[in-house]
Amino acid sequence: MNKADALRTLPERFPVIRQLSPEQQATLSEALQWREAPAGAVMFDDHQPCMGFPLLVEGRVRVVKSAPNGREIVLYRVEPGEGCILSGGCLLGHSDYSARGLAERDVTVLSLPPAEFSRLIAASPAFREFVFGMYGARLAEVMELVEEVAFRKLDTRLAQLLIHRGPVITETQQRLADELGSVREVVSRVLRSFEERGWIQIERERVTVRDMMALTSLSRAA
Repeated sequence: MNKADALRTLPERFPVIRQLSPEQQATLSEALQWREAPAGAVMFDDHQPCMGFPLLVEGRVRVVKSAPNGREIVLYRVEPGEGCILSGGCLLGHSDYSARGLAERDVTVLSLPPAEFSRLIAASPAFREFVFGMYGARLAEVMELVEEVAFRKLDTRLAQLLIHRGPVITETQQRLADELGSVREVVSRVLRSFEERGWIQIERERVTVRDMMALTSLSRAA
């Protein structure tokens, strides 16, 4: 998708654009910076300065926090029609990124430069509500993630993940471990126990759910 097509799609993906004044819409169209990236690309990285507020038009971006030992935990995902709150926080706080953004699918993004982002936040109640509304939603997600990691057993969390992503999950066991904030060896052990009970079938980079009811029952046992 080229920049012209992305701009035409923008009001559909982001209805808040229609609430801006004609002058603001014109300035926005001129200021937005277009970018495409393939699946697997690093969209931004830890300690990197933020160059703008991204509006995702196509694809999906996974935002992860990495530990020095290489372990990762997924903080949230950005879908089409969403912006990245970490980018917004960096712009508002004049700070660098504290996590990494990875393209899970081929990405088309229109990025709002810092100066224009600040002007819109100050001048447009609709845009301000859009940005801080996302903050509220993401904060609730991150709080739920903290609760799961801190208080829920891994087998319960893994069962819930398989239910949500199934019935066929085409991910490596390392990726599943990263998503759960665990290590591959522990996740592999739990997966094998599920397979021994006939709940799932494990293949290379693929898990197939065979007994959704059993996993659902386990997921509710927390």
